[in-house]
Amino acid sequence: MQIKYGLNSPAKSTGLLGKLVALIATVATIALVLMFSAVLFAILLVVGTVAWAYLWWRTRELRKQMRDFPPRKAEREQNAGGDEVFEGEVIRVLDPGEGR
Repeated sequence: MQIKYGLNSPAKSTGLLGKLVALIATVATIALVLMFSAVLFAILLVVGTVAWAYLWWRTRELRKQMRDFPPRKAEREQNAGGDEVFEGEVIRVLDPGEGR
């Protein structure tokens, strides 16, 4: 039994010219891929910058309101009068003469 592989076949061997054409095609393909990836990166960079600028512009009023609004902790301290804590229960007693 004899096994023949296609790679070792003398009829399909390529000469120097075939190898040179394959090398040029490979280099050209790599150059095209790099060029298109650079263009894609530039497009994504521009689209991302435009989206960021749009969101920044649309939220400028909200950011201004957040800066002007006092913090909640300071507001609670002003209303409570310091560190006082009030705890307890409330029982409401209704007089029979009072109407609802």
